[in-house]
Amino acid sequence: MKQGWLILWVIGMMGGWAMADTEKSRKDVETATFGGGCFWCVEAVFEGVEGVLSVVSGYEGGDQPQPTYEQVSSGRSGHAEVVRIEFDPHQVSYDRLLDLFWEAHDPTQVNRQGADVGTQYRSVIFYMTEDQRLQAEAAKAKLGASGKYDKPIATQIVPSTGFYPAEPYHQDYFRNHPRAPYSMFVIQPKLKKLGRK
Repeated sequence: MKQGWLILWVIGMMGGWAMADTEKSRKDVETATFGGGCFWCVEAVFEGVEGVLSVVSGYEGGDQPQPTYEQVSSGRSGHAEVVRIEFDPHQVSYDRLLDLFWEAHDPTQVNRQGADVGTQYRSVIFYMTEDQRLQAEAAKAKLGASGKYDKPIATQIVPSTGFYPAEPYHQDYFRNHPRAPYSMFVIQPKLKKLGRK
């Protein structure tokens, strides 16, 4: 009888440790949301970065709940194409993600990136915390003062209003379609410029 209780106690303790590890690991995950043109490009930039746990393409910033790609691409829903990034701040900092964000697009363009034109392609940071807002504002000011661009930084920095994942066929676009024209002529050159792939 005592052995049975001992076994149950050990199993219970192991389960408690596993739960504590899970709770700890969830606390160690932070979220960042960036929009910098077509989400296929932005998604490819952050996938594979050490410390990035997941990258999901989606929509944020509009008034309509659960928007579809057709609604967002019309430019009338108010949403931006964005990526939501879950990351381990012990492996990659929010500041480093901001650096990649600035490098991955032209933050001086208003409501466009290259051939993609419309409010859905605006440069935007949706912050989750006050600390993220402060870091984003400081990084934007530093970039603006750097002299890298001859036009002002147009990136909006606004509170997160609710993220909606895009349809499944938009997820992992570059990974799933490396030979598609958009991947070959838009995404690959961008990754090469960033020293990737």
